[in-house]
Amino acid sequence: MDLQLQGKVAVITGGSIGIGKAVAEEFAKEGVHLALCARNEERVRNAARELSEKYGIQALGMACDVAKKEDIEQFVGEVAGKFQGVDILINNAGTGSAEKIMEAPDERWQYYWDLHVMAAVRMSRAVVPLMQKRGGGVIINNASICARQPLDYEPIYNVTKAALAMFSKCLANELIPHNIRVNCVNPGLILTPDWYKTAGILSKDLGITPDEYLERIAREHTPIGRFASPEELAKFFVFLASPCASYCVGSTYYVDGGWLKVVI
Repeated sequence: MDLQLQGKVAVITGGSIGIGKAVAEEFAKEGVHLALCARNEERVRNAARELSEKYGIQALGMACDVAKKEDIEQFVGEVAGKFQGVDILINNAGTGSAEKIMEAPDERWQYYWDLHVMAAVRMSRAVVPLMQKRGGGVIINNASICARQPLDYEPIYNVTKAALAMFSKCLANELIPHNIRVNCVNPGLILTPDWYKTAGILSKDLGITPDEYLERIAREHTPIGRFASPEELAKFFVFLASPCASYCVGSTYYVDGGWLKVVI
């Protein structure tokens, strides 16, 4: 299938590792130029250079904490200076949390709100004018199955990801007259470095290895019985961003191995 993405420009937050890096590579395979941002400057610059050299595309890698408005403004300014416009925005940056509602201070709620919700709001507002220069575009927000089916140990993550899904729907309605499609993806178990980190911590209390912990989680939650690789999820993002998905607007898609326990 020709995804008709050759020569497009994609902005990806959290693009240096895990899901973001996998999405970036799948886009690069299609000939898409990249603007990647992440907090770790060395890692994001290396990722951009590696993908540029490997696939012959243009790639910008820049340090940016998307929880900070000023960082977003500086990053998008660099993107505007390097490229003529933007075709695709992947709001991917984020991470899990662990707390109880009665114990988590306001500052912790505010941090995750800025990281998961306001980052997408601000990045979208900044990038949309660059899409309008191209005559349209695509925005995909990476939320989580926890937006609908919460895990009890991370209530702040659950709440902010649910808000991100609703933001996606509202933004889709506002931008479709401008030929900008907005959708949301709710992944399930994706084997990212965050999961390896979690497994390393929690497996000790259970007296098992991290791999055994991950296998137990997969069997417990998913009918398919395994984690997905970031690359499996990335392929779905790339299809959803392509003209082949041109009738997909304002929806939330689950890529979860059957984990969601309700019909939607």
